[in-house]
This record gives sequence, structure tokens and C-alpha cells, in this order.
Amino acid sequence: MSTSETAYHHGSLRSALLGAAMQAIEGADGTLPSLRELARTVGVSPAAVYRHFPDKNALLAAIGEEGVHMLGAAQQSAYDEAGGGIAGFAGTGRAYVRFALAHPALFRLVFAHGPAFPSPSKASDPASDLLRRTTVELTGGGPAAETLALRAWAIAHGIAMLMLDGRLAPEDGLIDRLLDTQTLIPRQGSSSDESP
Repeated sequence: MSTSETAYHHGSLRSALLGAAMQAIEGADGTLPSLRELARTVGVSPAAVYRHFPDKNALLAAIGEEGVHMLGAAQQSAYDEAGGGIAGFAGTGRAYVRFALAHPALFRLVFAHGPAFPSPSKASDPASDLLRRTTVELTGGGPAAETLALRAWAIAHGIAMLMLDGRLAPEDGLIDRLLDTQTLIPRQGSSSDESP
């Protein structure tokens, strides 16, 4: 074992490898290095990398999972900042689009290699958990909550992809307009003061 490898405590090498991979994804060209290149970047042998990530797909899955956690944290922050409720729910949609624009390569990787979102399994991730929790709060649960969750996700994801692909201008004002409470939960006879 090299001196570089012994410098890492148990678990910290995995974090260092994941951090270096995330930095590469967030870099100018948005590409993921090979596992050997990643080993060189962190200063360990390729064998050390393979102990944590047996292949590139395992690394991609780990990055996808990390991306979902980052997305969930951004959405939770937006929800809290708006004071929860319907305004917070709309805020989570806007945070979703802004996250995509701030982290385009990571966002695309999340949906190619991360866990299903919203996760259909019992596996927990903060983005799916927040979506489930808020839609149940707004609808009382059941099929209405599921429909609202899917509708809101489809709208936010569609806007994000259209902006990432250059089909819509990535403008804050447009994001706010498209993801207000009336867009996400249209109500008959609702007044304009319900919009955040």
C-alpha cells in the first residue's frame, strides 16, 4: 500500500474519489475521468479505487445518488425559505429548475444513473421524500397526491430540460412565472394573492 493510500482513513478515500469525480463532472467539459485517471488525481493506486468502485457504473451510480441528495437539499431550503405549504411547494419546483441550470452535467447524470425519481421503491432520498410529503400535505394523500407529484415533477423537469437544451431562455423571471402556485395547483376561483 502506498503512502498516499495510507493517508486516507477508512471511508475517506471513497469520499475523496467521489469528490474528485464530482469536481470533474462540474468542470468545463463535464466529463467523468476513467477510474485510472481518478486514481491519479487522488494520488492512489487503481486497485484502491476498484475496492470502492468496482467499475465505472458503480461510480456513476454513486455520483447520481450524491446529486439527488444535493437536489433534495436545494429543494428543502427553497421550501423552508418560502414558509412551506403551497408557496413552499412551488419553491421546490423553481429550485429543481435552478439546480439543473447550475449543475447541468450532474443533473443529466442523476437521471441517467441515479435512483429513480420520484423513487417507486421504499428507498429514501431527500428529493423524493420532500415531493411525497408536500403533495400529501396539500391533497390529503391517495391518488390525488400521486397525480400532483407526477404533474409537478413533469412540469419542472420539462422546463429544466427545455432550458438546458436551449429551447427556452434560462431566465429567473420565466422560471418564476412557469412555476407559480397557479401553474402547479390550479384552483377555480382562487385569488392572485395565493401565488408566492
